Amino acid sequence: MNIQHLKYAVEVYKTGSISQAAENLYMGQPNLSKTIKELETTLGISIFKRTSKGVIPTEKGEEFFVFAKKILSQYDEMISHYKQENKKQSFSISVPRGSYITNAFTRFIKSLDYNKEIDINFNETSSMKAVRNIVENGYRLGIIRYNIVHERHFIDYLEENDLAYVKIFEFEHLVLMSELHPLANNNEVLYSNLDQYIEIIHGDRSIPYLSKKEKEDNRQNEKKVIRLFERGSQFDILTHIPTTYMWASPVPLETIELYKLVQRKCNVKDNIYKDVLIYPKGYKLKKIDNAFIEKLYEVKNEISQVEYY
Repeated sequence: MNIQHLKYAVEVYKTGSISQAAENLYMGQPNLSKTIKELETTLGISIFKRTSKGVIPTEKGEEFFVFAKKILSQYDEMISHYKQENKKQSFSISVPRGSYITNAFTRFIKSLDYNKEIDINFNETSSMKAVRNIVENGYRLGIIRYNIVHERHFIDYLEENDLAYVKIFEFEHLVLMSELHPLANNNEVLYSNLDQYIEIIHGDRSIPYLSKKEKEDNRQNEKKVIRLFERGSQFDILTHIPTTYMWASPVPLETIELYKLVQRKCNVKDNIYKDVLIYPKGYKLKKIDNAFIEKLYEVKNEISQVEYY
């Protein structure tokens, strides 16, 4: 018995006629009848019985076709998956605005085969939108970032949405600023010293289901704030307006040097964050997914070895 035999039997099942199925399959009726007989002998059951109107499945035959259809569906899905993977490099992910992630993504793009089709979606957004993109918009991967104080909220939310999760990076938030910033020469920045300067934040980072007491980030400067929704402009502002600063995950050295920035520790409560990879439960990571994840760990391991402050 092979896949082709299953296809022949299902065609007879669909048409209710061996002669019509043979015509649809572009084969002789005697050969099709012989194949069905061999299949029945292999299984040890009668799949069809003849009637005045054609052939209909037996009780065991009906049971057989439940399995046969599933097998053929999975077979077609497997063939489609690998044909598509060999033809087109498709990848989609939603991520927080983190320079080490962007650096990893650039390395990932460099590793692709430019002789094949490329279809990439890289969406920098909030943690909540990253979850929605998987649940509602067809994305397969996401990375969410949260303060570990709120970890239980996020884990519950991921479980509710039937998502698997793997820790990528746990880090201390650092203060990122221009090397010309008045506090740039301090080995450690005091939190109270930041009040007089302008904080840059990402405008979509709120978490709707947290109470006001539990809001994600209670460090926000309430006096001087610039809210951005586009990550690229943050470096221009930090570089050209030396009185600005922002909280960030550790930034790769090449980015620090390119924009003439520094990162400094700040002794503040509840300052540990996690970046977590998420994807649908039961989803098998593809080769291209693993290629990106490999670059992500590569960059993370590099910046974990560097003293920025």
